[in-house]
This record gives sequence, structure tokens and C-alpha cells, in this order.
Amino acid sequence: MKAICVYCGANPGATPLYGDAARMLARAMVEENIALVYGGGNVGLMGIIADEVLRLGGEVTGVIPSALVEREVGHTGLTRQFIVKDMHERKAMMAQLADGFIAMPGGMGTLEELFEMLTWSQLGIHAKPVGLLNVDHFYDGLVGFINHAQTQGFVRPQHAALMMVEAEPNALLQRFRGRAA
Repeated sequence: MKAICVYCGANPGATPLYGDAARMLARAMVEENIALVYGGGNVGLMGIIADEVLRLGGEVTGVIPSALVEREVGHTGLTRQFIVKDMHERKAMMAQLADGFIAMPGGMGTLEELFEMLTWSQLGIHAKPVGLLNVDHFYDGLVGFINHAQTQGFVRPQHAALMMVEAEPNALLQRFRGRAA
């Protein structure tokens, strides 16, 4: 596992626990010599995890659409920064650069990116691990919904199992090592 794409909020969230978890994930990744691939922003949890990986001496690759650079939310101190045309190009490039995907707490964009990677895995487009970092039970409702969709016959058990859920970064990375494509 050389690089993991982390999806997370462009806001810091309502509790400092989310920022703490971003820093913990950054530390765990740097300790394992895993580079960060992310959306290239300097705000919210995105900025926190990128800054921490850099502070600890790790590599950070950002992929950001030009419209967001124009809004001045692009991080300027990254190891590598790709400025792309649009969100479709951004997501495709991040998927190509990463060996796995982690969703931290975030909003609609984070959820959309998470479900796209789960769907691609389900369809056999990639065989990379996909996980939720369930900080302070943030994703309990989502995990419950996936279980509900499974019991109602809309999600097969093997597809529900594609989404690894852990509360601690080290536990999630350990599971990723066991499933790396």
C-alpha cells in the first residue's frame, strides 16, 4: 500500500474529535510510509490531514478542480498538486493514484465519493479496499442503513462487506493491509 485516498469534509465539523482523528490518521499513514491522496483543499478536515502529513514528513498529492483553485481553497504547500478541469476528472485521477480509499466524517461530497468507490468495487472496476473511519459514531446511521438495505434485499452481503468500518485509524489500516489489491 503506497497511497491512500482520504475523502473528508471541507469543514472541521462540530467537535474537535474530527480534527484529532484526521491527525491520528495522518500519523498512522506516515508511520506506515503511506502517501496521502486527497481533494487538494486547505480547509476543514482536508486541510488538517494534509498539513499533518506534511508536518510529519509524509507525501501529499492533491487533485483539485480549477474552479476551486479560483475560490482560493487550494492548498499551496503540497508535495504534488494536480489542477484538473472538473470533479469527474478529479475523482478519476484520485482513484487512479490510490491503493485504497478512506472516508472520514464529511458531507455530501464525501458520501458521493465513498459510494462511487464502493460501486466501482462491486462492479469489479477496482479491487482496492474501501473503509469508513467512524469517528465518534459519525457513520453509525449510515452503517445501519446499509444493513437495512441488505436485509431488504437491495445490497448483497458480499457487497455490504466491501465497506470496512473501524473507529481507529490503525485498525482500519490493518484491515486494508489484509485486503490490498
